[in-house]
Amino acid sequence: MISTNQLIYNSPSVKSWILLFVLLGFFNPFVMGQNLVERFPQIDSFTTASFKELQEVLSIPNDANFPTDIEKNIQWAERAFKRRRFVSRRIETKGAPLLMASLPFKEDLPTVLVYLQMDGQPVDPSKWFQPDPFVPVLKKEHSNGNWEIIPWESIEQYEEDWRIFARAASDAKGPVMMFLTAIDIMQSKNTSIPYNLKVICDFEEEMGSPNLPEAVEQNRSLLASDILLIFDGPMHPSNKPTLYFGARGIATMQMTTYGAIKPQHSGHYGNYIPNPVFKLANILSSLKDKEGKVLVEGFYDGIELDKATKDILAAIPQDEGKMLEDLQIAVSEKVGDNYQEALQFPSLNVRGMQSGWINESVRTIIPDQARAEIDIRLVKESDPERLIQLIINHIEELGYRVISKEPTEEERMKYNELVTITSEISYQSFRTEINSPAGNWLRRAVQKTFGKDPILIRLMGGSIPISPFVNALKVPAVGIPTVNMDNNQHSPNENLRLGNYQEGVKMVLGILSEPISK
Repeated sequence: MISTNQLIYNSPSVKSWILLFVLLGFFNPFVMGQNLVERFPQIDSFTTASFKELQEVLSIPNDANFPTDIEKNIQWAERAFKRRRFVSRRIETKGAPLLMASLPFKEDLPTVLVYLQMDGQPVDPSKWFQPDPFVPVLKKEHSNGNWEIIPWESIEQYEEDWRIFARAASDAKGPVMMFLTAIDIMQSKNTSIPYNLKVICDFEEEMGSPNLPEAVEQNRSLLASDILLIFDGPMHPSNKPTLYFGARGIATMQMTTYGAIKPQHSGHYGNYIPNPVFKLANILSSLKDKEGKVLVEGFYDGIELDKATKDILAAIPQDEGKMLEDLQIAVSEKVGDNYQEALQFPSLNVRGMQSGWINESVRTIIPDQARAEIDIRLVKESDPERLIQLIINHIEELGYRVISKEPTEEERMKYNELVTITSEISYQSFRTEINSPAGNWLRRAVQKTFGKDPILIRLMGGSIPISPFVNALKVPAVGIPTVNMDNNQHSPNENLRLGNYQEGVKMVLGILSEPISK
């Protein structure tokens, strides 16, 4: 059946008027998705030109444990933003300052706050396949999987699969330069950003941003905004445009069980002195069942995944079989029905254990103590203090005396089942609704930029110290990951794929040029 609208559109007179409007420029066929390259034809040339500045900033060591190096990064950022007509100021903290930069404001426009990270993980140069992790190198991969260093000058005619290897190439100086390059392109055409723009640079992110919460609380009016954008993290493994709407928080616990006051000879005292390893094993084995579900009563309370949420999670491309094969594990834990669902729940993980000696240092002793380091990944519905207390209650119900310090001689003599537990809450989770105004704006920007819908990640498994912004400023936050998933983040041989860098510039440019609907 032909509709009335089709009859009207197909009439010769209407077609003639539409053709006239197109020719005169009154009708834009790209109104619902204007071609970004046509609007900004200098994307490629500016991207190539930016590699020199990227090389420069990657050459500045940025381990936050060395304040002198961090100061050099702060000064670099101040110069970089000044060249782009930003006004910057330092926000002093008890550690490294934050750097705030902004463009001139217009009262009638919404405000976007952009979070950028400038510090990087410590390095062990002996594990890197290049002379210095802070001297970036350009590499291409051979068919046998080996990477060859090629002259940096080759980057003028780069191929998408070539990579830059350097600490912080992907996490997260690469995204910083993507952002700055997009600003350069906008300013080269005198194109106004259709909203107010603030930028906050964090130089202690890899240390857990210990001074960020207090700084945010003290500068709420300065940082006030309508939306927070986080340019950090790897894209979906498919390398398709990705948005993530939350990240899990993190809390940690340390558990220590005790034997004799000193390690003792296992021949002389075996069958007599209780071994603290078995006590610790008893505690740990009680925390989860064979399928990986936490047995602590109430641990998952408050978390329900309705059909709409399950549909969103199911829409994320994920080859579970391939994932198991890559990880070389037979089965996954069964907290959720799939990988994405598993991330929606708090997790309980033993991240390390220590007792006695092993390998070439092994000796026949009964250890004096056994220790486990625990991390708890938090979701928005989780109260970290409550979860920690639930775990302590669970251990007490096993018959253990729980203390929060090294035991005294009196406590050792009085309690056979004795465990020291200490804990720390780093930061909470955050999550923004996908179908929110912020989410709809960013999805629209991605659709116009790439001609396709982005992959929508409801919650990332990792933790980033952004919750102080969300909680103190009461602002929705969305992450825009741009780097390749296989970037060796935090590890030796960290790298950035050049095709991702180019697409990242386009992603930022598309967002900077998209108006925010009121």
